[in-house]
Amino acid sequence: MNKRKNYSASFKAKVALEAIKGDLTLPELSAKYDVHPTIISKWKQEGIKNFHGIYEGRIKSAENHDKTEKSELYKKIGELQVHLDFLKSRSGL
Repeated sequence: MNKRKNYSASFKAKVALEAIKGDLTLPELSAKYDVHPTIISKWKQEGIKNFHGIYEGRIKSAENHDKTEKSELYKKIGELQVHLDFLKSRSGL
């Protein structure tokens, strides 16, 4: 039974970028990364198709995602602190 390989997004991006550059042929990239040429071609086409999304703002960078997540967590902490203070005042602590 053949088990399907799962590749990380960073690995796919790395291979797709090399394919887009065109320094190596698909068979050469296939041998270098041990990935079938059809898969590399698919990753390349997906990369080209979605590349414009970076500049349209649809694809957030990891840094922006982290900042957003952090601000949401601080907001939640603030809300919980208000609730805690209220409950403490009501219970006489």
